[in-house]
Amino acid sequence: MRIAKDTMDRDWAEPLDVATVAARAGYSTYHFVRRFREVYGETPGQYLSRRRIERAQDMLRSANLTVTEICMLVGFTSLGTFCTRFKQQTGMTPGRFRESARQSGSAHVPGCFVLFWAGGFRGA
Repeated sequence: MRIAKDTMDRDWAEPLDVATVAARAGYSTYHFVRRFREVYGETPGQYLSRRRIERAQDMLRSANLTVTEICMLVGFTSLGTFCTRFKQQTGMTPGRFRESARQSGSAHVPGCFVLFWAGGFRGA
């Protein structure tokens, strides 16, 4: 189970699915989901989604990127799903979260730097 959790923690921005993570950990998909939930108290999908939202919160606080850009950088493929999961976890929309974070006066990182650091510029 630790291998699976480490994989999700390390590769959270990659397109991961449960079958891939289960295979890396040496489990069948269905057994993996049951065991992961027993050990960590949430399904692998819930865990990965939570980790991605945590990364998005960091970017919304400090990066000068659109919500859509952040959505894609953290591994979501649907803006609607991202916004729904974000609101479920934080109690507010990504835009509202950004507004409240900006009121605290934190410095913003230029979007081009974040994209370069996150691998958004291919071939660079």
